[in-house]
Amino acid sequence: MNKITIILALVMVWFTQTMAQTTFPVNGPADLKPGKYAFTNAHIYADATHIYNKATLLISNDEVEAIGENLQVPTGYITIDINGAYIYPSFIDLISDYGIQKPSIPRSGRSGPQMGNNRQGAVNWNQAIHPETNAIEIYKQNDKDAQKYLQAGFGTVLTHWRDGIMRGTGALVSLADTADQLTIINNKAATFYSFSKGSSTQDYPSSLMGAIALIRQTNYDALWYKSQKKETDISFEAYNETNKLPKIFEAGDKYNSMRAAKIANEFGQKFVLKGSGDEYQRIADIKSLGMPFIIPVNFPQPVDVSDAYDAQNVSLSVLLHWELAPTNLYQCAQNQVPFAITLDECKDATTFYKNLRKAIICGISDTALLNALTITPARLIGAEDKIGSLAKGKLANFIITSGPVFSDNSVILQNWTIGRQNTITPYNFNDIRGHYTLKTSNSAANTLVVKGNNLKPEMKLYIGKDTSGLEVKYKIHDTWVELEYHIGKDSTKQSYRLSGLMQRDEWAGMGTYNGDQSLTWTISEHRIDTNDLKEKKPEKITYTKPQGHVLYPFTGLGNETLPKQEDILFKNATVWTGEADTELTNTDVLISQGKIKTIGKNLNPSSQDTKNKNGQQNNIRIIDCSGKYLTAGIIDEHSHIAVNGDVNEGTQSVTSEVRIGDVVNPEDINIYRQLSGGVTSSHLLHGSANCIGGQTQLIKLRFGYNADDMKNNPWTGFIKFALGENVKQSNWGDQQTVRYPQSRMGVEQTICDAFTRAKAYQAQLKIYNSLSTKQKAMTTPPRRDLELDALVEILESKRFITCHSYVQSEINMLMGLADSFGFRVNTFTHILEGYKVADKMKAHGANASTFSDWWAYKMEVSDAIPYNSALMTKMGINTAVNSDDAEMARRLNQEAAKSIKYGGLNKWQAWSLCTINPAKMLHIDDRTGSIKVGKEADIVIWNAMPLSIYAHPLYSFVDGICFYDEVTDTRKQDFIKMEKQRLRKKMLEAAGNGETTIKPKPELMEEYDCEVGK
Repeated sequence: MNKITIILALVMVWFTQTMAQTTFPVNGPADLKPGKYAFTNAHIYADATHIYNKATLLISNDEVEAIGENLQVPTGYITIDINGAYIYPSFIDLISDYGIQKPSIPRSGRSGPQMGNNRQGAVNWNQAIHPETNAIEIYKQNDKDAQKYLQAGFGTVLTHWRDGIMRGTGALVSLADTADQLTIINNKAATFYSFSKGSSTQDYPSSLMGAIALIRQTNYDALWYKSQKKETDISFEAYNETNKLPKIFEAGDKYNSMRAAKIANEFGQKFVLKGSGDEYQRIADIKSLGMPFIIPVNFPQPVDVSDAYDAQNVSLSVLLHWELAPTNLYQCAQNQVPFAITLDECKDATTFYKNLRKAIICGISDTALLNALTITPARLIGAEDKIGSLAKGKLANFIITSGPVFSDNSVILQNWTIGRQNTITPYNFNDIRGHYTLKTSNSAANTLVVKGNNLKPEMKLYIGKDTSGLEVKYKIHDTWVELEYHIGKDSTKQSYRLSGLMQRDEWAGMGTYNGDQSLTWTISEHRIDTNDLKEKKPEKITYTKPQGHVLYPFTGLGNETLPKQEDILFKNATVWTGEADTELTNTDVLISQGKIKTIGKNLNPSSQDTKNKNGQQNNIRIIDCSGKYLTAGIIDEHSHIAVNGDVNEGTQSVTSEVRIGDVVNPEDINIYRQLSGGVTSSHLLHGSANCIGGQTQLIKLRFGYNADDMKNNPWTGFIKFALGENVKQSNWGDQQTVRYPQSRMGVEQTICDAFTRAKAYQAQLKIYNSLSTKQKAMTTPPRRDLELDALVEILESKRFITCHSYVQSEINMLMGLADSFGFRVNTFTHILEGYKVADKMKAHGANASTFSDWWAYKMEVSDAIPYNSALMTKMGINTAVNSDDAEMARRLNQEAAKSIKYGGLNKWQAWSLCTINPAKMLHIDDRTGSIKVGKEADIVIWNAMPLSIYAHPLYSFVDGICFYDEVTDTRKQDFIKMEKQRLRKKMLEAAGNGETTIKPKPELMEEYDCEVGK
């Protein structure tokens, strides 16, 4: 090939042409030559399973024309011999805000509540709901931001306005450096959702359960909107128009993914769930969702544990997640969870590939990784006809790598986006290493040696007999080369700058000498010495497979496998049945299949019928309880443990649409701690920020099980009401003067108004449901109102009230209001002035759940007395003691015992305060709360008389499953110490191998009571 041919070829490479027609003018002569390229001698991955060797890729007009191993290059194509390099489809990222300005998150310190939407127009009432937002309308390519994606091998991203709960549509765009109009592949490719209200300054929602309720209500409203013609709302119009697009939900952690999936199932939808990399911790539950995931590979950095004081505050769950996070992709693949991979949350391309290689060491295959970066994301948004693989007619989106893309020593050389080249690593596909003769027009011939790593070889020039060599700086772009070197020093220094065209055996061009004198130069006589080709071995990743195991739940006190139900014979116990004022000494209790089967003396295990569902006799475990006490498990009627994302949705006076059951947190360590105190069931309440708060959830403390499996079913639902200082916001601060009510009188009117609306809604539903099918088709149905649905359930005795209360006047008020609407207040909780109105409460039929001796912590409890529970009990009111506090719940047996000192209750009455009485008020006394044949085996074995301050549980069983025992607890504590020691050592080794560490951070646990979380 002569020099003229080389120059012409180089000029054609410089121009990336297209035949696409555009609607905007070009400044200067238009160049309409087609961009036709042939990449030869390549290893080509058309997709993860179709691989070609020594093959050719043809692209034309921004599209793939052909792929083949014996393909003839047609006339008119620019041929680029890539000499054994690798070609892959470029990667696709489905989570991005590329090209879109980031939202401004408001700072706190506003002057007061914002009850409505600040946006103007016929839009949704809530500022975080804006499905009418279209990313394409605010998109503008950003070359700087594109580099992070291009360097990691991505050629296409799905970008969206990453703000709010319903975020609108996202646009699928190419990262090509060209006009915005030419980068858009699909202007409405998917719709986006999250649980975060983002930049919305509106108060509602302030909690995770509020966000869930808002999404559910908006879905129902959008369905109703289609059936009516009076109201115009552009948000609902947009939602309904785009409802068939793929839906991507940025859920976050594993439990939020499950919460999002439940919403999808409720409305017959399917989400693509953006996770957080912790899916392996609940992989069976994740698999059961049947939904695809988008998974980041932002593995946690090691924590700096060099300081012993800091190290002791790093929990085992943090240490263990650091070790196990790289196994996440493998676990997803092994469990057939479809997933795509995102660059999101990764610092840069280097971190991205480092983490991918860690994942490979943990078992994920190259094939699975490539699918997750190419064809899978394309399929998830219905774009596989354009991107995700290399085939005729698809966009010319591909990367060229020096070797297999995920190998340690491989780098990305070029990233082609819709037929446009982006150089990532400057590289000459021809191996230029070797010895050459360099001649310039003003000097004798000298030797140029190029050796080392072919990606970035070292150049040295040897003058005459000099053996040390001069460093030669160089730049190479395709077949263009620039050289710079200096001979001599100071006054004798001679500077050479050369540029020109290069072939494997002949380089030539022009240059300057000392800045102003022109010269010509040639490089020829190429020969190879084997020493030139020696390369440093790539630095391998210093990472070993994890040794730890997933725990259920993912805390230090979790178990490697979930505990199972057993058939157990408790021998020689002192049994407090809770059914009568007696104790049974030296008594045996047999439990089988989670139920109490037999109670008696000297039971013979071999004669007991404990057959399972398959008719096979179960093995019976025997526990000697000599000198021990056996009781039913304690039931905490008023608890706020195990809740994620705030216990209060305190932004509105009535929030009966929110549900604690949506936000149960199975990993709260208080579950285990309370099992160690004999608690087996907890009634999780909404806080006391509203007159009518959220729906409650009764759980069994099945430590390690998922949120749904902890719920006590079947169960009639309850709801939290509140009276007094909290709901009228007297303790909220001077700025909280907007939300109604602001007085105790207003509290009554708020509740009255809510039930007035509920009765009208109930009547509408009855009328509509009475219509014939034909009549219904001609009638606009009533709008489904989740807030009023819960209140109608109260009116129909399908849901029951537990009410936060202190002052007798308000207690009387609510009972009178309930009577006027025809419902009953099931439970007054706290009820510290209950002793003043006990007769009226009994007449109304209310239960009382109270503190044993709390008072004087605010004005409305100044009349509280420790005799309250005893006085109400003696009046004939079903009374319980509750905790409202994560720590107090561990000692509810002692709280009950206080009523013996204060009020003179006997031990049977006192014990009932925390067992059978709360069971009655929660409508579960037919199943639990006492020791009786046929009831659920919620059982505690105590070392001493249960009301003693020296008593503590040796075992706690829920449904015949042992979730706490003292001996195992000791082993767990030892395990935590050893496992922490192992992982700290491993972190120190990682730091010693050069991994960047992060400082330990305080791990704050969510703990709530009635007075917090507003």
